[in-house]
Amino acid sequence: AANANPPTVNTPMDPLYVTAFVICLVWIAMVRVNRATDFILWGGVGLLLVAPVKDGNTWSTGVISASDALAGLANEGVITIAALFIVAAGLSETGAMHALVRRFLGQSGSIQAIQNRLLWPTAVLSGFLNNTPLVAMLLPITHDWAKRHQFSVSHLLMPLSFAAILGGACTLIGTSTNLIVNGWLIEETGSGLGMFDIAMAGLPIAVVGIVFVLIFSRWLLPIRKPALQVSDDAREYVVEMVIDESSALIGQSVEDAGLRGLNGLFLIEIERDGEILAAVSASIRLQANDRLVFAGVIDSVVELQRFEGLRPATNQIFKLNESRHNRIMVEAVVSNTCPLVGQTIKEGQFRTIYNAAVIAVARNGERLNRKIGEIRLKAGDTLLIEARRNFVEQQRNRRDFYLISKIDDFQHPNAQLAPVAIGILIGIVIAATSGVLSMLQASLAGALLIVASGCCGASVARRAIDWEVLLVIAAALALGKAMENSGLANALANIAISSFGSHPTTLLATIIGMTMVLAALVTAKAAAVLMLPIAFAAAGNADVSIMPYVVGVMLAASTSVATPIGYPTNLMVYGPGGYHFSDYLRLGGPLSIIILLMSIFLIPIFWPF
Repeated sequence: AANANPPTVNTPMDPLYVTAFVICLVWIAMVRVNRATDFILWGGVGLLLVAPVKDGNTWSTGVISASDALAGLANEGVITIAALFIVAAGLSETGAMHALVRRFLGQSGSIQAIQNRLLWPTAVLSGFLNNTPLVAMLLPITHDWAKRHQFSVSHLLMPLSFAAILGGACTLIGTSTNLIVNGWLIEETGSGLGMFDIAMAGLPIAVVGIVFVLIFSRWLLPIRKPALQVSDDAREYVVEMVIDESSALIGQSVEDAGLRGLNGLFLIEIERDGEILAAVSASIRLQANDRLVFAGVIDSVVELQRFEGLRPATNQIFKLNESRHNRIMVEAVVSNTCPLVGQTIKEGQFRTIYNAAVIAVARNGERLNRKIGEIRLKAGDTLLIEARRNFVEQQRNRRDFYLISKIDDFQHPNAQLAPVAIGILIGIVIAATSGVLSMLQASLAGALLIVASGCCGASVARRAIDWEVLLVIAAALALGKAMENSGLANALANIAISSFGSHPTTLLATIIGMTMVLAALVTAKAAAVLMLPIAFAAAGNADVSIMPYVVGVMLAASTSVATPIGYPTNLMVYGPGGYHFSDYLRLGGPLSIIILLMSIFLIPIFWPF
């Protein structure tokens, strides 16, 4: 009789232990294995779907169901983030952000003055535009500006990332982490936070954090050099540019205009009213219709095309049928069977034959000190060409060029639509803040208007969505659901209470600290989703309000600055800034302690226990 009803005991195949094993496996893989985060997280979800588990005497397959595993793909926060990526693409395609940041940065000054002009606007912008695509737009602009003005890029890029992180933590749309936490809160409780609710604690933290970076980054951040530098034997092009009559560059010196310090570019001469000014001094003032002749590598030549008020000297570019925004830039190597070999670009009527314009020419390391139209083509010359989008397909199988390759990062901004893109962003913020539309509705409407207005095309919008980010979030939500279903979240909450006490403030500090550590080791989004069930269970066990702990998880995860792994923007600046892993701990470690202490003090004031 005693054996007829044996007591139920936990076994190694209990859902709780299986979930704990998979979570540990995922964590180790994210830290030690060189694989994409989304691949690792979805691998963990797959294991939880098929793992055999035993609940009492009943065997089954999977800790979570297929619907629970895939529910994250339909999460309100995930869809909102996808829509905001499209809005950011519209701002980038129209050049709105590019022009704005150049005005913020100005010309020159001390490193602290430059940081002031960069960090505060970045923090403000990141509150209204998701900080990951924002840094993606600001990174190349800041990097190029630093090179032109002879500043250490390592003193700008990590502070830029930190400012975007701190500013983004002040609103729901500023960071995808906040959107995910709010989406989880809506699903669990039926209501969420308002657009600026989190700013009550986030804004003071952002202000203090940015002041800390401004004061201490000079001593805590060493001067680093990016891993990749322009090669000494890189192909050198010759390109001519003309100062427009309405250009803002008129009256500025060559140095102040930023035309002296472009990495890998040399200003050979200036032609002014038929007179050649050779050995150009940095102090020479630019005038309307000045013809500037440069020699340099392709990246710098492409950057010249983006200068406002500076246009290619050859008139052929303006005789093409399509607008510059709809054109591409390609490199083409002239073959020995090209009909233009032996003729100048002007004599051979290159534009008429190919419906394309030659912007620059490179010839086996030889510096060609003559106008573009007067260069006599030879077999093997490499041409930098601006052409219609179908140029590569049309010429790929012809014998006029040995090789044709598209320059992927070249794009003329559609500046006429910049006010439209900015207006759409403002409309999203107003609609979401006023409550006329939900955050999801406002973001989707904004994305639709961005595409419908022509601020960016449908293909660009599709490419703008960072699918890896969305997959990471969806997988992390599935893992969080498994922790909740299996009882692991409740068990960890009990361990936290028994270890650190059940006092609400002590428990809040524990939850925030655990979230910070987890975010530093894996990712902010994964840490937030994994900690939310624990925070929910801890609040229930301690019989206090859930809100202080949800906000604590939100702030701790969305302000992960101690490692490059913790937040996408930190990883984005890691290589270009030439940083070491320890650099993040050196500046971000003390900042994390400040965030922890301020969160413990501020959160209970606005969200009482």
